[in-house]
Amino acid sequence: MAEQTARLLLLTVAVGLAWGSQGDREPVYRDCVLRCEERNCSGDALKHFRSLQPIYMSLAGWTCRDDCKYECMWVTVGLYLQAGHRVPQFHGKWPFSRFLFIQEPASAVASLLNGLASLVMLCRYRASVPASSPMYHTCMAFAWVSLNAWFWSTVFHTRDTDLTEKMDYFCASAVILYSVYLCCVRTVGLRYPSVASAFGALLLLLLTVHISYLSLICFDYGYNMMANVAIGLVNLAWWLAWCLRNHRHLPHTRRCVVVVLLLQGLSLLELLDFPPLFWVLDAHAIWHISTIPVHILFFRFLEDDSLYLLKESEAKFKLA
Repeated sequence: MAEQTARLLLLTVAVGLAWGSQGDREPVYRDCVLRCEERNCSGDALKHFRSLQPIYMSLAGWTCRDDCKYECMWVTVGLYLQAGHRVPQFHGKWPFSRFLFIQEPASAVASLLNGLASLVMLCRYRASVPASSPMYHTCMAFAWVSLNAWFWSTVFHTRDTDLTEKMDYFCASAVILYSVYLCCVRTVGLRYPSVASAFGALLLLLLTVHISYLSLICFDYGYNMMANVAIGLVNLAWWLAWCLRNHRHLPHTRRCVVVVLLLQGLSLLELLDFPPLFWVLDAHAIWHISTIPVHILFFRFLEDDSLYLLKESEAKFKLA
């Protein structure tokens, strides 16, 4: 839901800066990288580098050039701090202390924990809600789509490459669109299944066009941000309107309202942009950590709502 929208917003801003952040524009950084590559990344020096590189680093795709950028980043940061200047960003990111092969340890672990929370709640949902519930399969699919998004978020924060960046973006977009579909099924589709099916096909077409445009024509970060924020706001407004309309006879909708309001409030954490504490914990990682209980709360709502719908459908069947 909103956590994916906010994450996309931050990633778009960060990558938009990646074309020329203050740190990587510095001559001292560029000269350092150039000299490092000339000294270590060709011929016998490259063979020596590869012989000393831990196997987990090579498996994660860390190259000699990547290592030069990492080392020169810290050289530049040290010079900035010695001169009393603010810590600069490099390629749209704050400098993070790498742990083993993990590029952004706190965000990677937080994404993994979000994924584990989704997995635990998926198992809980499947154990407590019978498959005969009208929303069962739709909610299960949402859980798998969310799990997939957090998997790629973990991979992206572990190792930022062109592929992992795109998968993180596209899977986050899929979660937002599927949440809209989930809301449509719950509010309209149970009475008019054909409407939900047609709407789902439209959303799938939009996702296909969105991914095709960004992959084959132009990876436009500004467009990506506007598209996802717009869909995310529609998603939140739709859920909130339905919850407020039905809160009197559906008390469990209060959990959904809390989720929507919490996500909006927690999204403000993304506005706090500061160098990582201990070179590990930045605002984005803190925001990721804060969304873990929100997942649990939303899946509790889906569980209660599915059981309510099951009881309602069984009561109607008995009356018939």
